[in-house]
Amino acid sequence: MRPAELQELRSLMLARLEAIRAEGDAAFETEDDGAVVRKPDEDVAPLVEMNQVIASNRNRLRAQEVREIEAALRRLEQEPDGFGTCESCDEPIPMRRLTLRPWTRLCIECQNEQERSEAPRGRKHITDYR
Repeated sequence: MRPAELQELRSLMLARLEAIRAEGDAAFETEDDGAVVRKPDEDVAPLVEMNQVIASNRNRLRAQEVREIEAALRRLEQEPDGFGTCESCDEPIPMRRLTLRPWTRLCIECQNEQERSEAPRGRKHITDYR
């Protein structure tokens, strides 16, 4: 990969990190409106709980993305010649894919294979959604 391409990917990753940090964490809603002790609203409670789960998941995924980008920046610094190569098949990852997601570690074929192998098999169970 050419140095100009590596610099472009580095810039894209730094810009994404900056955007994530500028957004801040997703806020957790609460049912509390500052009123003195009162009976919880049974209609609002499930919605508040669902919004808290969504915010928590969003924060977890964003933290994971930050870790992946920081790891990719370290790889770029330590092994610039190997950056952009699939860690599974050692084939070059297309620049188009790297432009969209510069911190990716796998080519699309290997990524699909990994997702297929990690996909749950069989009937869904209530615990699959936790």
